[in-house]
Amino acid sequence: MKKVAWLGLGLIGLPMASRLAAAGWKVSGFDVNPERMKLAAGRGIGAANTAAAALEGAELVFTSMPNEKVFVEVLSALRTNAIVIDTSTVGPQASAKVAPSLKTYLRAPISGSVGHAEGGQLTTFVSGPRAAFDAALEAFKTYSRVQFWVGEGEEARYAKLAINLMVAVTCGMMKEALALGTKGGISWEKMLELMGESVVASPVVKYKLDPVRRHDYTPTATTSLVLKDVDLMLAAAKAQGMELPLAAVMQTILRQGAEHGLAERDFFSVVEPNSGSGS
Repeated sequence: MKKVAWLGLGLIGLPMASRLAAAGWKVSGFDVNPERMKLAAGRGIGAANTAAAALEGAELVFTSMPNEKVFVEVLSALRTNAIVIDTSTVGPQASAKVAPSLKTYLRAPISGSVGHAEGGQLTTFVSGPRAAFDAALEAFKTYSRVQFWVGEGEEARYAKLAINLMVAVTCGMMKEALALGTKGGISWEKMLELMGESVVASPVVKYKLDPVRRHDYTPTATTSLVLKDVDLMLAAAKAQGMELPLAAVMQTILRQGAEHGLAERDFFSVVEPNSGSGS
């Protein structure tokens, strides 16, 4: 069995690592949260006492970090000759900061929810050395439906932020459409039905229709997490000398939602009229 280290067994890191273990890879995992370690042990992942212990003998080292601060701290401290594959959502500037300290580095953020991770249906965007991508492709295929190699540098970071921008704006679009339709006398349930049968019924819209219908905002991605992503989009755009007006609007909507108690609920909770964001 090929040996893999997985650092960061959070909401989406754990099912991704579990897919590798189920496919026959020998996965050694580490997370600072003991509860996540217990969950990992129940899913075929070997529990390492430290990050350094997890790295021993690994051919591939996957990382899944919650924010840029932790990402920089962890990846800057890695000492390994293995291919390092980071799946976190971070900006290109932070990613470029850690690159010189890593011998072989693949940026491999993903698109999809926890459900997609559990079912191996994620999309992964990868940039870095093409030979390293080819070497890791078998592993990528255990947790993703499709794998894109997009360049030698930070291209995957831009790909992830660009796709997440479309997801975030879809949430804002649904919020305003619900507000307008219900003000016009159409019921919440009927508006959602109309959306699901219209030309705007993208996969993300269809995926969210049922929970929004039930006002169930159990998180697949929290409001605070998506707000963090939007902050990264705007910072990346500023560094390129450009503006993202729609991202700026979503930043306001998500921030107001977080301030009104929705920070740890699913980000689609901001479609509700009482979410504090003006509709």
